[in-house]
Amino acid sequence: MSDALCFLSATELQSRIARREISPVELMQAVLDRAARLQPELNCFITLCAEQAMDAARAAEQAVMDGRPLGLLHGIPFSAKDLVNTQGVRTTFGVAPYRDNIPDTDAVSVARLREQGAILIGKTTTPEFGSKCLTDSPLFGRTRNAWSAARTSGGSSGGAAVAVASGIAPLAVATDGGGSTRIPAACNGVVGIKQSNGVIPHSQAQDLFGNQTYVTPTTRTVADTGLMMQAMAGEHACDPWSIGVPKPDYAEAAQARGDLRGKRILYCLAPPGRPVAAEVARAFEASLARLAGMGAELEAFTGEGFDVEPIWRAINHTVWRARFAAIAAEHGEQLSATFLRQVASAAQVSGVEYQQAMFDRSKLFQRVQALLARADFLAMPTLTRTALPIGQDLFGTIDIDGRQYENVRAHWFPWTMLFNMTGHPAISLNCGLAGDGLPVGFQLVGQFRGDAALLRAAALFESAHGLLDQWPQA
Repeated sequence: MSDALCFLSATELQSRIARREISPVELMQAVLDRAARLQPELNCFITLCAEQAMDAARAAEQAVMDGRPLGLLHGIPFSAKDLVNTQGVRTTFGVAPYRDNIPDTDAVSVARLREQGAILIGKTTTPEFGSKCLTDSPLFGRTRNAWSAARTSGGSSGGAAVAVASGIAPLAVATDGGGSTRIPAACNGVVGIKQSNGVIPHSQAQDLFGNQTYVTPTTRTVADTGLMMQAMAGEHACDPWSIGVPKPDYAEAAQARGDLRGKRILYCLAPPGRPVAAEVARAFEASLARLAGMGAELEAFTGEGFDVEPIWRAINHTVWRARFAAIAAEHGEQLSATFLRQVASAAQVSGVEYQQAMFDRSKLFQRVQALLARADFLAMPTLTRTALPIGQDLFGTIDIDGRQYENVRAHWFPWTMLFNMTGHPAISLNCGLAGDGLPVGFQLVGQFRGDAALLRAAALFESAHGLLDQWPQA
């Protein structure tokens, strides 16, 4: 029964805890036992705070027994990516020089989850400062895919996605700067959303106005994503983009009600010149057919003008160089060669080239807006193939159907970085397993600040696929 508890959705746990059918203590013990058993193989946590979590679970149980008012997520375990500040629990950013860093405050997103009764169980793994699409670092080693130890978890929120997929906790706080939530969500068959700019305040962003990184939910179901967004969303003085942004009922929006009649979806398999594995293409076509079966009107778009990796690289690597050049110079011997190479690469980007990339970012927003002026949603594969080998080198080649391609970023996830730069909401959903037994991801994109409508469409897509009983066996 303990493992069965671990795979219940947060939505179900919410109601069963309130009805006193499940004890927060029993639930927490099951989650922590599973984490202890799977951590040696998966390596998805850098810190587990079992003692504090059990103390919080006992307090949560007492609140239920006393009949006190309960928060939206009362007694429900969650994890937080090791980039996100957690008061009193070390936050290393995946780098050895910060191995003993203990924040004195929570990130706004974490504080809001705790205010609603959720209980932190630990910090999930990330590459150094979340700097790549693979989750490994000299500090903790490699994080393995929940479905296959021979494959990567994806990144940079690899630990978050693996913890959710493997049944360790139903909710995870992740981050997404170029696909870092959606890439591992696709690799591990879970739900990963990058919400619209400003919907969830980002209290750790350094460039408040040019920021393209997001603090995000990762869950096993769209309904649970809605619950997390309901707790985490809402304006906050720390984030100028959040001020004045309405907060609809995300939990209600994330229910699979109605159909997609009257909704128009523009779709594209890949930008021109980008290969896609045959199995991913087939899964994508089958998913489009399901959307059509729910009444959606489908129309292809060409993908012209969306080769965005050079723009993203000029902006993001320049930001990294500004942030990390000093630590690279002082602690280079403790950092990976891959991270140091990424930081150094921005030295070749001039100030004029950086500003031109920012101009190009504005044009990307306008191009996406033009598409969404004649459609409700966009659709594309999250990734061009399933999870890469566990030993994949970021600067190596990527294999797609037996052919080798240079540039992992441009060829594996050509559709994720775009929406970090434009701010539109994008969600990755499982659309089945490929022949290698690994999940395939499907990405839906909504109108700017149309996150509630995107959740509704995602919930309908999820219900049509009926995959919520398929999880890794461990």
